[in-house]
Amino acid sequence: MFEVKTLDKPDERRDFPRGHLEAVHLTGLDFAVATFEPGWRWSESIAPIAGTDSCQIHHNGYIIQGRLRIRMDDGAEGEVGPGDVFVCGPGHDAWVVGDEQVVAYDFAGAMATEYAKSSES
Repeated sequence: MFEVKTLDKPDERRDFPRGHLEAVHLTGLDFAVATFEPGWRWSESIAPIAGTDSCQIHHNGYIIQGRLRIRMDDGAEGEVGPGDVFVCGPGHDAWVVGDEQVVAYDFAGAMATEYAKSSES
């Protein structure tokens, strides 16, 4: 088996306040590229769509540009920026730090299949 897709032609795009997500779906890999504009915050932009108090998606991510602050439900907090590879479990809020757009790649799968979709879908 051999599959190739290009991010120039994603399988789907989901728009949400102050950002969007583009996803490609291959056998064994659902890959997402998220773009968050300055002022984006999960609890304000995505929570009303998801219907949860915090993000319940597991992320295996890589930051291309910008800075993202993440606060876990247990109070642990950290920041990721360009070149950082990170793992973030369910139960967190996140927001753009500064005036630069954040572009993040996510390899975990759930972001590409479930993120920013209504819990009623």
